[in-house]
Amino acid sequence: MASAVLPSGSQRAAAPAPPGLRLRLLLLLLSAAALIPAGDGQNLFTKDVTVIEGEVATISCQVNKSDDSVIQLLNPNRQTIYFRDFRPLKDSRFQLLNFSSSELKVSLTNVSISDEGRYFCQLYTDPPQESYTTITVLVPPRNLMIDIQKDTAVEGEEIEVNCTAMASKPATTIRWFKGNEELKGKSEVEEWSDMYTVTSQLVLKVHKEDDGVPVVCQVEHPAVTGNLQTQRYLEVQYKPQVHIQMTYPLQGLTREGDALELTCEAIGKPQPVMVTWVRVDDEMPQHAVLSGPNLFINNLNKTDNGTYRCEASNVVGKAHSDYMLYVYDTTATTEPAVHDSRAGEEGSIRAVDHAVIGGVVAVVVFAMLCLLIILGRYFARHKGTYFTHEAKGADDAADADTAIINAEGGQNNSEEKKEYFI
Repeated sequence: MASAVLPSGSQRAAAPAPPGLRLRLLLLLLSAAALIPAGDGQNLFTKDVTVIEGEVATISCQVNKSDDSVIQLLNPNRQTIYFRDFRPLKDSRFQLLNFSSSELKVSLTNVSISDEGRYFCQLYTDPPQESYTTITVLVPPRNLMIDIQKDTAVEGEEIEVNCTAMASKPATTIRWFKGNEELKGKSEVEEWSDMYTVTSQLVLKVHKEDDGVPVVCQVEHPAVTGNLQTQRYLEVQYKPQVHIQMTYPLQGLTREGDALELTCEAIGKPQPVMVTWVRVDDEMPQHAVLSGPNLFINNLNKTDNGTYRCEASNVVGKAHSDYMLYVYDTTATTEPAVHDSRAGEEGSIRAVDHAVIGGVVAVVVFAMLCLLIILGRYFARHKGTYFTHEAKGADDAADADTAIINAEGGQNNSEEKKEYFI
């Protein structure tokens, strides 16, 4: 029987059979063939095998309605692995698990990619029967690497993240996650010597909330159980976030003679090294004291009214927050409607515009005055008309006597046409 040297590596090379062994095997085949009956009704079958590289594959040649016909197993090169319970091939990775008239079961340990292929089961009947099983070897990724374009990104930037799964069979599937959110990447597959390398690219726009969040590259492969993944944590720089906190007075109502203390809190990456207090559209009161992030104004009075701004900056940008101060009389007992800090991007102040309210009130008052004037003129005009008709006739008299007589006639007329006023 011819023999071949199998590839080196995890699989051992097969040694040539000595001449005496070849002769013995040939005699066994001839004697078995002489004793084989017609073999009607026998059925030879086997199953395909899928195995992970380095594990154990089991090959089983089974016979239905066996009549003790000879069974043998051959490798993809048609070399005999087992003839009955005898192993001519000197590869100790093949071990006999079971031999009977109805089954020949063999194990192959430490399977490598070179063991992949068709293995033949033969049954010496008349005519001979043959069935084959295919061994498929799965190779998990040998290396999983993640690479990020920039170690440190600025909020609003787009960065590129790449993940590579090397030397697998079949090709892997790569999934991306940012925290618990799944993202979609773009994959490319490269084949080399029946092995596959997959590279997936993810383009990601980062925000300040992404700072410290992991970007995960996860591999799905039939040879991998559980989660095979690698990750990188995002480092995102962002401009400061500014907030003003009133630490005194505790009740929040600022009266004349009281003290005011404000604390400016600024958080950013990198952290702002200092904060600055200014008074918008005016100078800071002379009795105001600045101490780092704190602003202290003692003995408040009406001249201290205004907007006080805390500014902070870092290498990414700057931001500020505003506090609108209104000093109340000492008799004030209620909380002001607008009395808190107001944050903004470059100076947006959200406050109630008292001038607008005053303008609306003035317009309403003016409209009411106009209405009263119009009504007054209307009533005055109708009253004058009445007196004119009442004295009609006296105006046309030539002298006083005639006017009296005419007036009396008018009076008589008025008696004929009476008018009632309520």
